[in-house]
Amino acid sequence: MRKKKARVLIVDDHPIVREGLQTLIDQEPDFQVCGLASGSKEALDKIETSKPDIAIVDFSLKDEDGTSLIRTLRSRGHQTPILVLSIHDEAIYAERVLRAGGNGYLMKDEPTQKVLSALRHVLRGEVSVSDRIAARLLQKVAGQSKVLSGHPVELLSDRELQVFRWIARGFGTRQIAEKLELSIKTVETYRENIKRKLDLQSGNELVRHAILWAQREKTG
Repeated sequence: MRKKKARVLIVDDHPIVREGLQTLIDQEPDFQVCGLASGSKEALDKIETSKPDIAIVDFSLKDEDGTSLIRTLRSRGHQTPILVLSIHDEAIYAERVLRAGGNGYLMKDEPTQKVLSALRHVLRGEVSVSDRIAARLLQKVAGQSKVLSGHPVELLSDRELQVFRWIARGFGTRQIAEKLELSIKTVETYRENIKRKLDLQSGNELVRHAILWAQREKTG
């Protein structure tokens, strides 16, 4: 009897990445791509209609980040396993993805076989992260956690980092409040917390720092 293929949803805002992953996955005997989505709203619709066995989600989507999508899915009762692919430093983001309810985090520069291996691990109910992040999680359990990325941004809370990323995109306080469905006062509080943690003295300095940080993330 022929084994049923696992159905995979691919969520990425870059067509070339979506199509490349689709080609890679469809070549495997145990997988088939059941849908493609370019953003979180489309992904939510596809998960409702396509019922994938697993979803590969880009961390940086145009309408929101991957952790927000995962939280929305989990709050709606969807338990679809999620493997996040990202260009962003795993030391800053991997643990946040797991806390949000994700099942794995993989850098996009990993070999294709590692992507396929991670998919299979997650489908078996396992968590898939790099050895470095796995060791760090064990250190946290043992009370020996330390900053891995060498950047104080790692010290920001999940929501503070979310606000920081929107600042880097050029969004003002009111726009961020609307985007995240928060009050303006709450966003202002997050901005002050970020400035304190990053040792920044003014709003302009915060904006410059956020933009420069985002540029460094893109270039590695």
